[in-house]
Amino acid sequence: MHSTVPLEQIRPYQEHRLSILKDKPPGMLLVHEIYRSIQGESTYAGLPCVFVRLTGCHLRCVWCDTPHAFREGQLLGLAEVIDRVLAFGCPLVELTGGEPLVQPEALELMQRLADAGLTVLLETSGALSVREVDPRVVIIMDLKCPDSGECAHNYWPNLDWLKPQDQIKFVVASRRDFDWAVETVVRHKLDERFSVLFSPAFGLVLPRNLAQWILESGLQVRMQLQMHKYIWDPETRGV
Repeated sequence: MHSTVPLEQIRPYQEHRLSILKDKPPGMLLVHEIYRSIQGESTYAGLPCVFVRLTGCHLRCVWCDTPHAFREGQLLGLAEVIDRVLAFGCPLVELTGGEPLVQPEALELMQRLADAGLTVLLETSGALSVREVDPRVVIIMDLKCPDSGECAHNYWPNLDWLKPQDQIKFVVASRRDFDWAVETVVRHKLDERFSVLFSPAFGLVLPRNLAQWILESGLQVRMQLQMHKYIWDPETRGV
């Protein structure tokens, strides 16, 4: 299986989760969907954005809201993906998943989209190396909290490879998650280095509770809601 990362970042017990990619020809992408919508998260929230959702993920977060991206997709060449993105006439594009970096061609795709003059965002799990991502790309990287079930797979060297314009996101599913996130922010001085986003896991933590916890913590972090889930039905795809 082709990989953008050292073998140790994808554990043997996770490899079967990427079986849909094992016969993917080099130079091609398995694309779940390409669509234009309102960006629902990050400091870019509220802006029209084209989303390129790639297929495949080696993680299984308890609260994952896109499990359909684990197994469905269409093989496309990079040029066709770029043409479809440019056809929307939108200056902002995000690669998401799944986990985009399990497909090595995602790196070249981001480079070529940036070459085309677009602002390129990468939403990534934080479990795979971002070292080779084009420096023009704004990385929005998760750090998985304990209740995600995938906290052990955070790849901590990424913190040394992120840039000041990049963003770190914590999805908070419980008070335990919140306390872990606060301790992580303080220990690594993340709020002094990056934009830090705290997001309530939809349906698990009330937004007003997370707001109160943030105010009580004294941290200067940004609370965010998944805007698209309040505009459209939370189960709606392609938004």
